Amino acid sequence: MSAVLQPSTSIEPMSEGDIAAVAQIERRIYAFPWTFGNFLDSLRAGYSCWICRDRERIVGYAVLMIAANEAHLLNLSIDVCFQRQGHGSRFLQYLVTAAREHGACVLFLEVRPSNEAGLGLYAKHGFRRVGVRRDYYPAPEGRENAVVLSLDL
Repeated sequence: MSAVLQPSTSIEPMSEGDIAAVAQIERRIYAFPWTFGNFLDSLRAGYSCWICRDRERIVGYAVLMIAANEAHLLNLSIDVCFQRQGHGSRFLQYLVTAAREHGACVLFLEVRPSNEAGLGLYAKHGFRRVGVRRDYYPAPEGRENAVVLSLDL
């Protein structure tokens, strides 16, 4: 399977009509998923919310908050059957550009230390570790720390 994205792939603003499909993907990926309401609140709060489509199917989504010359990537996810095909890398590049174009000087995100694929993706794109948030994520047996990463834009 090729890692090259097909021309049928597009990145578009998320709409309220996309949230049901996004929430369904979220539930497939995560043991502790965002809810429909979390995505709706993000849209209504004016966060930069995006979907990645392959033809008519949503294959991924992202939520980016930009304020005070900083951006915070709150969620970047690719549906399980579309992972390892380059979608996450292309999507992340798009989000970095969007943050820069909206005046952000730095992009922050949190990632689980157990998310090796995510850590690898972010390292590949130049993110560096700047801290740890203790007990940040819910986990099957309590809480899991978050690794805080940043990228100077």
